[in-house]
Amino acid sequence: MSEIVGFVGMSHSPFATLLPPGSPAEPGGAFLADAARVAAAVAALAPDAVVVIGPDHFHANFYDQMPPFVLGVEEAVGFGDFGSTAGPLPVAGKLAWSLHDKLSSAGFDIALSYALTVDHGVVQSYEMATGRTDIPLVPLVVNTAAPPLPHLERCVALGTALGDALRAADDPSRVLVVASGGLSHWLPSNDPRDPSVVGEKRTNLIHGRRDTRAFAAAREPKVRAMGGNPGARVNAVFDRWFLQQLRGTDLEPVTSLGHERLEEQAGSGGHEIRTWLIGHAAVRKPLIWDSYEPVPEWITGMGIGTTFPVA
Repeated sequence: MSEIVGFVGMSHSPFATLLPPGSPAEPGGAFLADAARVAAAVAALAPDAVVVIGPDHFHANFYDQMPPFVLGVEEAVGFGDFGSTAGPLPVAGKLAWSLHDKLSSAGFDIALSYALTVDHGVVQSYEMATGRTDIPLVPLVVNTAAPPLPHLERCVALGTALGDALRAADDPSRVLVVASGGLSHWLPSNDPRDPSVVGEKRTNLIHGRRDTRAFAAAREPKVRAMGGNPGARVNAVFDRWFLQQLRGTDLEPVTSLGHERLEEQAGSGGHEIRTWLIGHAAVRKPLIWDSYEPVPEWITGMGIGTTFPVA
């Protein structure tokens, strides 16, 4: 059986690499300093494997088929967007297959991939939380980009089943669970049903798989143009409230928000907190340490939370 050694929830942002601070006093400096402290604490835990729960930003999944959850079981390749690691990443295959089989037995028909592309939504937090890219990982990709999104309660149920599967896994590993996403941020719509999503953008959201590199090349300048604005919208009140909820084990105050109220308070990008709900429910321990910095220049509230001490 595997031992869960801890949970790390961590925000990600393209601008952590595109607009890095020159000092801890500049925007994002406190977040990156605390992320380094977390990596040192993780090194002391010495995990054998890392389950990384994160979203995809239309680098692997498109609306030709959009599964709510995808588990990588054999090969994971970093897309390399926004400075995240590109190329093959080590996969804990035996653990991944054990999780797949046990989640299936628990009633979760999760899509699986023998060759999963993962973008900065998985890779950036994997890198930052561990300080490395050589610890075998099990990537679990959650659709948080646009409807239909998995219900918040379903994410908690999946997390509970994931925790059971990890504890009963046919692999004697020390496992760290990392959730990558959020916190509050407002993004342009990616919903093909939205009347404002038309023309080439809508076509690419559906058919981008035909040439993912071309789609990314056309999209990345638009993302880059969003950064650097100190007036960008971030809801620090919500973000701090959310972190406080995870200092307990009752997630009902979060799940009761539902889709619409969550988006009202945390923006369309706030749907990424689903990854935190899954990871937190899997580990079943409250956060005992957290860090938060609102970074409008990165268009995101940058939070970190752990279930273990951070010096």
